[in-house]
Amino acid sequence: MTATRMPRAPRSAARPNRQAAHRLALLESMLRVRRFEERCVELYSAARIRGFMHLYIGEEAVAVGVNEALRDDDAVVSTYREHGHALARGVPAEAIMAEMFGKVTGCSRGRGGSMHLFDAGRRFYGGNAIVGGGLPLAAGLALADRMTGRNRVTCCFFGDGAFAEGEFHETANLAALWQLPLLLVCENNLYAMGTALSRHQAQTDLALRAAGYGMVSWAVDGVFAVEDAARKAAEGVRAGTGPHFLEMHTYRFRAHSMYDPDRYRDKTEIEHWKERDPVEGLARRLREAKELTDKARTALEDRLASEIDRAVEAADQAPEEPAEDLLKYVTSPEVSRP
Repeated sequence: MTATRMPRAPRSAARPNRQAAHRLALLESMLRVRRFEERCVELYSAARIRGFMHLYIGEEAVAVGVNEALRDDDAVVSTYREHGHALARGVPAEAIMAEMFGKVTGCSRGRGGSMHLFDAGRRFYGGNAIVGGGLPLAAGLALADRMTGRNRVTCCFFGDGAFAEGEFHETANLAALWQLPLLLVCENNLYAMGTALSRHQAQTDLALRAAGYGMVSWAVDGVFAVEDAARKAAEGVRAGTGPHFLEMHTYRFRAHSMYDPDRYRDKTEIEHWKERDPVEGLARRLREAKELTDKARTALEDRLASEIDRAVEAADQAPEEPAEDLLKYVTSPEVSRP
């Protein structure tokens, strides 16, 4: 039997379709992060999620744009504000929600909670409660790749507050000195906890400061600009030109953490940044380009709501770790010696 070939669209017609599909995929990823965290707020308020929780709402363009530029065998090191990074990396919502609930089916077996998400299979190495604590870990991963000749990128996310930590300066210096395949992504949301950037840094141009270590550095704003810059930076790192630094101009709409009364920011400043909401800004752009209809947006929202509902239900039903297993993985197993 002769196979019937479907007519192939001209490249000029196919390419815009691929680009439109990609833009819709970016919106879906950003909305997934936003809706997941909004549900987490509800669950935290109902005491179903406990401990500390730091929300990423407003910063979704960074996680989604950067992860679009990374490969499956690249590594990602994150911060305590990492739900968005994990979701964008492909860690399932069910595994993250179970971790938030402290259940054994969580990505860290329920032992890490909100600040310590981990997925070795996806090369997602935390989740770190220490400001700047992921930076030396990322340098170690990048050094291992360099020493073994693996052409991989280690991407490390951190906030502007990490510039006040020695870990940043030590890591930046060694990364440049040893030409490590490291992509440093600074999420500059203008506040280190409750301290404005201008009150803790004499030079607020963080990309300029990073360039002082001899690495390629530039500042970025907007989801498409983020993805484009991250691709260029990752290509540069892979080409052996050493570490690259990206300063992402962003803003968190919510307080530093769920315990933070957020009295250090003027409400008009928050509203100003909400007018630049990356999620709704992208949705508006797609509607204007007739790439997103109201019906399609509703269908997308319904699909994501169902996905998150399933994650919550699975977390509710998942078992807690048995008490007899609590010492597992705390120490290395004994090795019998001859």
